[in-house]
Amino acid sequence: MTGRFVVVGMGADGWESLSPTARRSLEAATDVYGSARQLDLLPADLTAVRTPWRSPMSEHLASLAASIGGADVVHVLASGDPMFHGVGASLVRLVGPDRVTVHSSPSSVSLAAARLGWDLVSTMVVSLVTAPVETLALHLTDGARLLVLSRDGSTPAQVAELLRSLGFGSSEMTVLGDLGGVAEHVVTGRADVWNDGAPALNVVAVDCVGPAVSRAPGLPDSHFANDGQLTKQPIRALTVSALAPAEGRLLWDVGAGSGSIGIEWLRQLRTGRVVAFESDTDRAAVAMANACRHGVGNRYEMRGGAPASLDGAPTPDAVFIGGGMTADVLDAAWSALRVGGRIVANAVTIETERLLVEAAGARGGDLIRVSVERAAPLGRSTAWRPALPIVQWTAVKESGAGLS
Repeated sequence: MTGRFVVVGMGADGWESLSPTARRSLEAATDVYGSARQLDLLPADLTAVRTPWRSPMSEHLASLAASIGGADVVHVLASGDPMFHGVGASLVRLVGPDRVTVHSSPSSVSLAAARLGWDLVSTMVVSLVTAPVETLALHLTDGARLLVLSRDGSTPAQVAELLRSLGFGSSEMTVLGDLGGVAEHVVTGRADVWNDGAPALNVVAVDCVGPAVSRAPGLPDSHFANDGQLTKQPIRALTVSALAPAEGRLLWDVGAGSGSIGIEWLRQLRTGRVVAFESDTDRAAVAMANACRHGVGNRYEMRGGAPASLDGAPTPDAVFIGGGMTADVLDAAWSALRVGGRIVANAVTIETERLLVEAAGARGGDLIRVSVERAAPLGRSTAWRPALPIVQWTAVKESGAGLS
């Protein structure tokens, strides 16, 4: 296939927002694809065949990308900047940059920042176009400024409800609708009293007022619903640090329990993913609920127990093994781990400690033993209460061999 795509970003004011170059390109076009709203913004005398996207648009776009070839040139309309959460970026992923020409207009985020006087360098942009509203929870902390790309007119009310539920009801919300168009309007109010409607095309600006939330690993244990199967706060902080979270990486959380390790891994990242393995269906449901509550549910996938459910899972860049450790699980996880990947395993019993000692002997890495004690009442006095010590093995895979 050698056909090409020309992607034209268009503002809410339609034809008037386009550069002379973009207009000339559309005037010479033979086929133009876009939403019905975007196609209606084109001049009536444009001769190109206009085709609205079928639903789901992603499937229609993929089919189109696979079908054009030769000297075909297809024009695609986009909103604002096609390379910012837009169809231009999707097309480049499908056919490569050499087959895509992009004519950009200002994005809705750029227009919103201009209206608000916000510096985009220090503003977090969060898209809820396809992600659940709970995704916003990951980015909430006192003093943060967020620009939220809405799915539709119901998004602002959902954002206000989430802010209230998480202690950010005093935050100022500004909804900017139909930016750049003749119907543009701006509404501002507090999240705890928000009851305004919104147009379908809108951006929500949130000036956060509420608790200061740290991204450092080691959240209080009370932040995770659990039935006792929870890696406690100090060990969790140590474990997530040992796993060395990095953008774009995939973690296997084997024996996930409440999901706390995988969730804290994802809280460090914008692009990481977790595949969790848990044989207990009730615990799996709790872990998934915990992930959603912490704003990472859209990057958290739950599967069944190990080792059976490890087959067919995507290759991990890092592996954590907590509950349900056996020699078979260790061997399967090590075999699946990519070369250069990192494994961390925690043991609390003599039997699992022995497995980690043998693994370290066969594959190298570091073994540490950690004991944590907490001050607690003892009669009228205070004494140290020790928790079960943890043996932790950390290793980087230097070859593709298994454990045995």
